[in-house]
Amino acid sequence: MSDFLAGLLVAVLPLLGIGFWLGRRTAHPEAPGELGTPVEHATFQTLHTASLAAPPLRAGLTEETARKSARRLRSLLGTDALCLTDDRRVLVWDGVGAHHRAEVLERLAGPLETGRGEAFRLDCDTPDCPVRWAVVAPLTVDDRVHGALVACAPRESAVLVRAAGEVARWVSVQLELADLDDSRTRLIEAEIKALRAQISPHFIFNSLAVIASFVRTDPERARELLLEFADFTRYSFRRHGDFTTLADELHAIDHYLALVRARFGDRLSVTLQIAPEVLPVALPFLCLQPLVENAVKHGLEGKTDKCHIQITAQDAGAEALVVIEDDGAGMDPALLRRILAGEVSPSGGIGLSNVDDRLRQVYGDDHGLVIETAPGAGMKITARLPKYQPGVHTAGRIDRP
Repeated sequence: MSDFLAGLLVAVLPLLGIGFWLGRRTAHPEAPGELGTPVEHATFQTLHTASLAAPPLRAGLTEETARKSARRLRSLLGTDALCLTDDRRVLVWDGVGAHHRAEVLERLAGPLETGRGEAFRLDCDTPDCPVRWAVVAPLTVDDRVHGALVACAPRESAVLVRAAGEVARWVSVQLELADLDDSRTRLIEAEIKALRAQISPHFIFNSLAVIASFVRTDPERARELLLEFADFTRYSFRRHGDFTTLADELHAIDHYLALVRARFGDRLSVTLQIAPEVLPVALPFLCLQPLVENAVKHGLEGKTDKCHIQITAQDAGAEALVVIEDDGAGMDPALLRRILAGEVSPSGGIGLSNVDDRLRQVYGDDHGLVIETAPGAGMKITARLPKYQPGVHTAGRIDRP
């Protein structure tokens, strides 16, 4: 990641250089009442324009994102026309001289194949057309050319060649970030699917077996449990969004515990202490249920007497503090570290490492699971959920600002 950040700085600093160059061209003594020198004004304006062009590009290179960013990019370069292409067609042409689209597209084969920029003179029979010369700068992500930025001007300019190349590098960085965002979203979706696959086999089998045991002896009880099972599975296998609310997650946990209590009876007792103000907090989907399932498994494992599980959710200022604690068999901390590191797979397929990974991906490494345990001492799992996190909402996926 440090190499990527270094690349990001390499791509941003040339934009500052463009702003500095624009400022030097018009430099003059600072006028009374003005804030900053002309160089500083030009630099700030360059950064502001770049910041406006960036958000559309973070969604990838499409006709819509190209249209939204092209005018800003043309403003950065100060050219009469600018177009963005993918590897097959012109996505947008901003400015004058749109009749050169076909000619520019024909000249893209070389730069798109080699990944090297090119400048050439445009053939034009229109007397009042100001566009006579074009610079092609490829847009490259992971050593693969995705398209090109083409800047058009009245005459040849070595400065424009360099500036177009630097802006194209900056655009390439935005596209690389978009690619990383997309990969990250796919990873989260894959992990949710993996978690569903881990939960479903043993839990579904055990739940159906319990429901079947009540069909003849207590049909009404069997009906109630079947509804609990239906509600839980409907929530677990829903397909709308990677995030949910703490209230919805706890509601699903309640369905889960109803099925577990039916199986284990008086052997399992659960206490919940939930602060109402944290119920709307958004969190990754299927984030807490695996922790409760882990508590049930390890709380009852190797015990013949009762197991008690306590679930608390407290308001901790900018965070919601969720704690799930059991008084069961506990675990060797060294083994737990290996499970969280993915070195060994826990028996039963409970997704502790899956949840830990997703919390770190969404909120950062400081928000991974905190687990306290020892053999014979039970287990206490703490999750810190920020109340407000950019891009975390219950309507859909992570959208980076």
